[in-house]
Amino acid sequence: MKIRVTLLSEQPRTFELDGRLGWATTKLVEAGAKGVTPFTHPAPRWSSYVFSLRELGIPIETIMEPHEGNYPGAHARYVLSCSAQVQLLGSEVLT
Repeated sequence: MKIRVTLLSEQPRTFELDGRLGWATTKLVEAGAKGVTPFTHPAPRWSSYVFSLRELGIPIETIMEPHEGNYPGAHARYVLSCSAQVQLLGSEVLT
């Protein structure tokens, strides 16, 4: 998957991403304000994807949430901190 993402902030910026970073960014944009968790969008390395995207300058907030069950503890919810537009290269625009 190769995408072009435009952050719609005070100074719009555009990035081209592929692979898992493209996939993770697309899921963050689709989720909007509710964000994503490893439970809602299973992937092996969410924290790594978020770290890499932040290094590129993409603003992502981490909200820690408790969970119950056999292994109680906390998990992260990742939320894109600005509006964005994603275009699958060679395809339609997703907002």
